[in-house]
Amino acid sequence: MGEASVQPITRARIPTPDGEFQLCVYKNGQADKEHLALVLGEVADRPDVLVRVHSECFTGDVLGSLRCDCGSQLNRSMQWIAREGAGIIVYLRQEGRGIGLSDKLRAYNLQDQGYDTVDANLLLGHQADERDYTVAAQILKDLAVPSVRLLTNNPFKIESLQEHGMPVSARVPLPAQVTSENADYLQTKVQRMHHLLSLDAGAPAVPTRANGAPAEPLRSPAPYDTHRRALLARMVDHRQRTGRPFVTLSYAQSVDGCIAARPGQPMALSGPQSLVLTHQLRADHEAILVGIGTVLADNPSLTVRLVTGRNPQPIIADSRLRFPSDATLLQHPDRATWIASSQQADGQRQAALEAAGARILWLPPNARGQVDLAALLDRLGQLGINSLMVEGGTRIITSFLSERLVDSVVLTIAPTLLGGLRAVRKLRLLDSVHLPRLRNVRYHQLEDDIIMWGDPVWEAREGRAAQERP
Repeated sequence: MGEASVQPITRARIPTPDGEFQLCVYKNGQADKEHLALVLGEVADRPDVLVRVHSECFTGDVLGSLRCDCGSQLNRSMQWIAREGAGIIVYLRQEGRGIGLSDKLRAYNLQDQGYDTVDANLLLGHQADERDYTVAAQILKDLAVPSVRLLTNNPFKIESLQEHGMPVSARVPLPAQVTSENADYLQTKVQRMHHLLSLDAGAPAVPTRANGAPAEPLRSPAPYDTHRRALLARMVDHRQRTGRPFVTLSYAQSVDGCIAARPGQPMALSGPQSLVLTHQLRADHEAILVGIGTVLADNPSLTVRLVTGRNPQPIIADSRLRFPSDATLLQHPDRATWIASSQQADGQRQAALEAAGARILWLPPNARGQVDLAALLDRLGQLGINSLMVEGGTRIITSFLSERLVDSVVLTIAPTLLGGLRAVRKLRLLDSVHLPRLRNVRYHQLEDDIIMWGDPVWEAREGRAAQERP
């Protein structure tokens, strides 16, 4: 849809069985499309307005197709907003996750041949989801909405609205009615698109507010709550003792230890509840670090979106200053990105990146010309950082482990086999290091994922070598 602003065209009173709404028409000039806002009650300057951002679905919304849950989501949203007494449905004209009605029907034919909804889109030359929520944020701003409670199961909507300046204070889930026609479609939403959706027919009813509208505060899974207080206390104590931030290594891998099928191609492995846990971990750490390879492959935002909490300070290890000038991190909502680079990097890139809002931390290189991670931790301690979360990629994961700079490990194991890019790289035979064992290990299951917590312990090289002798 692009970044062109939307313009209100007209509005009219629309009486419905659920209540009397105002239907507002907006024009997005760049895409030449008309989008809609169905408004009930007074919403201007009202915090935490109940909002549904709904993408057009002719087959579900108009025909009542059972292949999806779109029609029921729209109807339920109107009912809950009417019960609330005020709210908005933003109706975006992006049929079929943005691919249009014709290709959506072609995708249906592929699904009838056995492909899931994601693979069907990919086979037609589209992305799994081509929707854009820029216009939705602009419409809400035009309606003078300061913050929203979002009716959604899709974490990407939360992320997108917040990245475009519309605060989301809570997620209001929309439970799905599972049928024989939509079961595979809903399962794909959960497993491949990370929708926060329970498909358990015996699941308890969603808790409701006094006015009847359900509400789910964005919070961490219960297993993390049992460890959180002790972890936060360890962070403060560690900095006081060592002068360095406490380092938590957290990443997701397949059963066979891979983080992606191929280098340079990011892959979402974590399930919805595991993603919520990751975001709570981010909120509880003062800084977050990834390598430049992750930025180039994934263009992450490294923000907290699925829970209530602050965004950590983003840090990128980039020895040669390859950081792109159009990276999402340069539009971070409240922090300038820190780029840790070695003194061998091109100094001319510094001015351009600093002009774009980044801060360069010059550090000495290690023996391989990369950023000296121990020196980086010392520098972060001097800058007052108590805790650091390290998310990847494979070179960063391996370096932090091989240099014994990790204090805690949180590993998500997804029930899949990839045969691809290993999370931990194979060490050279000449490297005088050994990877750690974990102690104080705890396991938790979040949906289909296994979460493993542990503290790394390194053996002395001599002791290990003695054990390996015949």
